[in-house]
Amino acid sequence: MDAASRVLVIANRTADCQELIEQLVARHRVGPIAVTMLAPAVWEVQDPHGGTESACRRLRAARRLLQASGIEVSCVTGDPDPMTAFEREWQRGRYDEVIVSTLPAHLSKWLRIDLPHRVGHAVPGVPVTHVIASAAVAPSRV
Repeated sequence: MDAASRVLVIANRTADCQELIEQLVARHRVGPIAVTMLAPAVWEVQDPHGGTESACRRLRAARRLLQASGIEVSCVTGDPDPMTAFEREWQRGRYDEVIVSTLPAHLSKWLRIDLPHRVGHAVPGVPVTHVIASAAVAPSRV
């Protein structure tokens, strides 16, 4: 069996969205992958833990869905700034590809800062895929 490709996924509010899960399952069918889910822990009004609690709930939900499809998954939270979180995690690990998952353009702060392109410029030669969640992102399934 081939060694699994290491995939870094940057997602927070979309970590357990259907579009991202389907993208990762389809990618896994092409060849085995080991996924690291990175959620920049942004502050959210309803979360007194500075965003980490809701981010962790979404990461746990995504991990369960992906593991049910036979995908190896680890999850981490990072700096609230998504580019800083990416850079720190990129330095720690060795990844073969990156997936950036965002909300649709009219809702996404990450698209306003051009995160998918900035990540691509930071890692020349590494495939970077952008997945856009539907506007109706379901709440995480604990």
